[in-house]
Amino acid sequence: MDPDPQAPQNITLEQCIEQLALKLEMADLHYGHGAIDAQSEALWIASKQLNLSPTDALDHLDQIMNAEQISGALAITQSRIDTRKPLAYILGEAWLMGIPFYSSEQSIVPRSQIAELIVDGSLEPWLPADGNALDLCTGNGSLAILLAMSCPDIHVSACDISLPALAVAARNLDRHGLSSQIELYTGDLWEALPEPYDDNRFDLIICNPPYVNTNSMSTLPAEYHAEPALALAGGDDGMDLIRKIIAGAHDYLSERGAILIEIGNEYEYFKKAFPQIPVIWMEVSAGDEQVLLIQAEDLR
Repeated sequence: MDPDPQAPQNITLEQCIEQLALKLEMADLHYGHGAIDAQSEALWIASKQLNLSPTDALDHLDQIMNAEQISGALAITQSRIDTRKPLAYILGEAWLMGIPFYSSEQSIVPRSQIAELIVDGSLEPWLPADGNALDLCTGNGSLAILLAMSCPDIHVSACDISLPALAVAARNLDRHGLSSQIELYTGDLWEALPEPYDDNRFDLIICNPPYVNTNSMSTLPAEYHAEPALALAGGDDGMDLIRKIIAGAHDYLSERGAILIEIGNEYEYFKKAFPQIPVIWMEVSAGDEQVLLIQAEDLR
């Protein structure tokens, strides 16, 4: 791409971020796909031009950007404004807990709050050495990869109904050298997996399923409608898939196992659908009503 003749010449990374953030703020965009606001997305865009991670870029704010880099950043910013697509799709990359993942419109953008619990060690009581874990509805594979990175002595399985999403997951597994530690399966929830028996049950199942209720789906910003509806829509009350997940979970869990499920803003619907199940609500940055854990003994 030829440098934009209107682009400012030889400004610092920090100055570029501020200029991009101003353009984004004026465009009435919606955030939440790996960046919380215009400033965060501007950092992400500018750092990409320098082949730096957004975190590393914060240590190089005085670095001078040339005209070509500035022009590239402005072009990406304009594409973000014009298309209303998540920035991860435009860049082909997303960051979750400091780890980069290939991202495309074949799967939703990596952003699950379960990632926080994996990285901070909250799930280790359910992850014994040489244990088995499952990422159900894996999508791009990011949670399975974070599990494998955090607990390199466990075996991780991951499944999804979407073959295009699993193609993205396979690419991410290869990127991080985890194709031998993580096994991918395709199919509809439990149907994707081998029949359970004593030696192949899971100590921990994590799941970020489609859970957005029908009314909320109709009012989602354009950025969310750029993602596969299959990965978001959870039926009238958001619980369609979660009912099937909970109904089959006990058969696939070890005796002291547990299943962790993200439900987002569907707390009231979940409580109405499953009033009888004892639940442990896990604390994440978004609050304590977004991610829940159910122990195998409470699913009998």
